[in-house]
Amino acid sequence: MKIPKARLSKRIVLWVFASVIIIETIIFIPSYNNRKEELLDQLKMISWARVSTILQGMSANTSISMQTIVDRIKRLENFENILGGAIYGSDGKKVTGFGDPPKLTAENIRDEGQFSYLLDKNYRYDIGGSFVYSGEKYSLVLRNNAASVKKELTAFMLRIAGLVVIISIFVTVGAWIAVEPIVVRPILKLRGDLIRAGDAVQLDRKTPDFDSASIRRQDELGEVIAAFMKMFNQITDAIRERKHAEKLLQESLTKVQSYSDALDNELEQGRQMQKNFLPSQLPQLEGWEFAAFFKPARQVAGDFYDVFELPGKQVGLVIADVCDKGVGAAMFMALFRSLIRIYSGHICSGGILVSGTDLKCKTCRNEGNQTIAESNHQNTLEAVQLTNNYIFQNHNELDMFATLFFGVLDPKTGLLTYINGGHEPPYIIDSEGIKKRLKPNGPALGLSYNTNYEVQHVNLNPGDIFIGYTDGVTDARSYDDDLFSRKRLEALLDVETFSVHELLERVKENLFYHMNNSAQDDDITILAVQRIDQGDKRI
Repeated sequence: MKIPKARLSKRIVLWVFASVIIIETIIFIPSYNNRKEELLDQLKMISWARVSTILQGMSANTSISMQTIVDRIKRLENFENILGGAIYGSDGKKVTGFGDPPKLTAENIRDEGQFSYLLDKNYRYDIGGSFVYSGEKYSLVLRNNAASVKKELTAFMLRIAGLVVIISIFVTVGAWIAVEPIVVRPILKLRGDLIRAGDAVQLDRKTPDFDSASIRRQDELGEVIAAFMKMFNQITDAIRERKHAEKLLQESLTKVQSYSDALDNELEQGRQMQKNFLPSQLPQLEGWEFAAFFKPARQVAGDFYDVFELPGKQVGLVIADVCDKGVGAAMFMALFRSLIRIYSGHICSGGILVSGTDLKCKTCRNEGNQTIAESNHQNTLEAVQLTNNYIFQNHNELDMFATLFFGVLDPKTGLLTYINGGHEPPYIIDSEGIKKRLKPNGPALGLSYNTNYEVQHVNLNPGDIFIGYTDGVTDARSYDDDLFSRKRLEALLDVETFSVHELLERVKENLFYHMNNSAQDDDITILAVQRIDQGDKRI
């Protein structure tokens, strides 16, 4: 007979053997106690039967002296199992004793005819009872040798233990023989199938022949095997569907990548085009210095600045922020820039109506005692209203607008005539810090039709600096979501400054230090102009 060597078999057999032993032990304990009680009862009946024989007829016969009764009771010591005894009076005091004194006393004896006993560790067994002599109650206690009971109990225990061992061995061997074909062998087959299934999935092989597939069982193990087969089929189906999905996804990714490359190319072209919208170089005018900085948040931006020459050798200054970001904002940026340039440079073409508006050029003539510069300033700034009306009439449904600062600078006099359409207020600073804020004097462009914009004037004295910016500067955030803020910007402007380049570098350095490489949420644009003092060596 082949003995199973599987670890599971050994564990099952061990548990079966232990279980049988435990069960038989539980059954054995009460059997042992019952047998002990039976043997002690037999000993008690035999001993008291001898006492009863001696006392029979003596208790009621007063002619027999107490000493005679005592002498006869002492004769019990001659019997094999009786080792000694004691007689107690009605007052509980010991009258006499013989042999090995018992531990049971009169106080332990109950009513007449009822026996009490005490079994000590040396198998000395005390029994007691009561009898009446001459109207008085006496108690008799006998000490018995219960060694025979111990021997009988030992033999009983050995018989039961042998029977338990035989039963345990028989049941264990039977379980050991049966567990191999019923449990272990199918489990080992299932283990091999699991390994083959894992290899097939990992190496993308076809479905192998499973040994456990041939097992047909109507029990829990059969359900496990069926569940394994179902699970493997589900896995293979899922892998097949995943491969098909991956193929489709790869095709889609290829198309998306192609579209993305094309879009990136278009955006790059748009970025280059938008870059070309910005001044390629700033004006080089005697007594003036210009500087600008532009950093879009995306490939294309909605911010822009512009510096261009106007009739009468005037200079147009523009800094604007189109709502939103990205491609749509960049397209409107180009539109706003073009409209401002066209309307500001050609508004006085014979007093004609400009296409897309009903605003007629009212200041094409030099009326009264206006200087040419003042007339040109007034005519040019009307371009803001024309641009506003055009955007509102033609693109109102898109809800696109722009904040815009547009100024016309007379380089000869330093006069700056401007309109601030809802834009961040530029600053005029001198050697002592902020001199003036050019606050908005009208709403953003594109919000309503025929909006009235108030024209303002400011003089740039020698050494003064004009600096304009978009909200990408003040709204720049740190990693802690802390805004750069107008307060920080003004603190930088309130420091003595000698050139626009120095000022621009100071603002940029502090701004990007605050951002600390955090994501740029908005376009950043700065435009600065300085009227150089005649004593400055830069002239």
